[in-house]
Amino acid sequence: MGIPRDASYFSHPGAYFRMAKQSFDLPFQAPSPSQDDREVAVVLKVLTPGDPSENVGDVDPVGEITALADTAGVQVASSVLQKRSKPHTATYVGKGKLTELKEAAELANAQLIIVDDPITPAQGRNIEEVTELRVIDRSELIMDIFARNARTHQAKIQIELAQLKYSQSRLTRMWTHLSRMEGGAVGTRGPGETQLETDRRIVRKKISVLNGRLQEIEKQSRTQHKSREESFRIALVGYTNAGKSTLMKRLTGADILVEDRLFSTLDTSTRQWELDLPFDVLLSDTVGFIRKLPHDLVASFQATLMEAREADLLLHVIDASSKTIEFDMESVTRTLKRVGCAEHPCWMILNKLDKIPEERRIDLQHMLAENENSYAISAGTGSGVDLLVEKILDLGKQRQDSGFYQVPHARADLAAKLHDLAQVVSEEFAEDGIHLDVRFKPGMKARWESALRDAGLSVTPESD
Repeated sequence: MGIPRDASYFSHPGAYFRMAKQSFDLPFQAPSPSQDDREVAVVLKVLTPGDPSENVGDVDPVGEITALADTAGVQVASSVLQKRSKPHTATYVGKGKLTELKEAAELANAQLIIVDDPITPAQGRNIEEVTELRVIDRSELIMDIFARNARTHQAKIQIELAQLKYSQSRLTRMWTHLSRMEGGAVGTRGPGETQLETDRRIVRKKISVLNGRLQEIEKQSRTQHKSREESFRIALVGYTNAGKSTLMKRLTGADILVEDRLFSTLDTSTRQWELDLPFDVLLSDTVGFIRKLPHDLVASFQATLMEAREADLLLHVIDASSKTIEFDMESVTRTLKRVGCAEHPCWMILNKLDKIPEERRIDLQHMLAENENSYAISAGTGSGVDLLVEKILDLGKQRQDSGFYQVPHARADLAAKLHDLAQVVSEEFAEDGIHLDVRFKPGMKARWESALRDAGLSVTPESD
């Protein structure tokens, strides 16, 4: 049945707060609907001059919102579009389009209207009054998908926090109809205002509790990150469904979920990547980005995105077969700035090479030529991945220190210690001592030379 009728959090007074007044446990999650039990929806969309479908030929203007609805278990029967310089302040679209929307919904026997934009409570209420159907906007739909797909305790807390923050600005409008009572002044406040104050306290209290839980999780995460400081940390970032999880599986062999669906990955997963380097290489798969990603959602997922913020290298995975590739890339770049990753070293990974039509391959070549550190691959087939791995290995080797040392036979204990601190490429027992060719982990060379000084030996390597 898609987005559940009793979870239309912001369209009907009090519906969301039947959830909020429950215990402070994990958020409501509806069961995944079967194909025969899905809600039917009509999409309403304003085509502004900045919309990808207005700037790129042969792009379905409601393709992405339809895919989002499908992920949420909703069947989109039809769409109503209107070209405007900007959405109507009160009704999102003109009155004529609202009438057309009502007719389209009746024809499709729809139960739901999905607006492909964030809308105000007033806009949602006015659309509902005309269509007599529930209305949800793009932000609510994305948050519903996140709620369905969250697996870890942390992700579930984050999405519930985002939903509560989103609802705060909508409380007043939700209870307006209850406060329209005769009278006023002192002692005659209506039940709507009383209930509004009650709900505000409930939401504020729950937000405080969830923020506290997240702070504890972030504290634990920072402790884990400190233990990884000597590692080479790489994070996969990109638009949702660009193929990050497929690439993660290709590179590390990790047994992770790979689905051709939007937001199939919400929880950051980190795996050790076995490369011929003298230090650990950690590869993280992060949540996908999307256009018009709700601000509250980005804010709530700061802890999850810590892997990207603290990475030594970002791999921006791009669906090179997407017709809206430039818009997708721009959305990711904008979101990376919002989470503090604007200055991070970032390589462009043009994925899904096997799905690019022949006539578009020249455009791909131009992108590769114009962008340094850009690589064309197919994570699905493995094409081009070997070159990417080779370049990452080269970068990793630049991070390591090296040296050739001679240790007296009498201090073989130091040679044994060196095996713990670094990668010993070769070890030769000669008459004048033990000769060691060494590759150090970041920061380990200084510790080794400190140990030599403490032993009264020279810290100058024979060759560097």
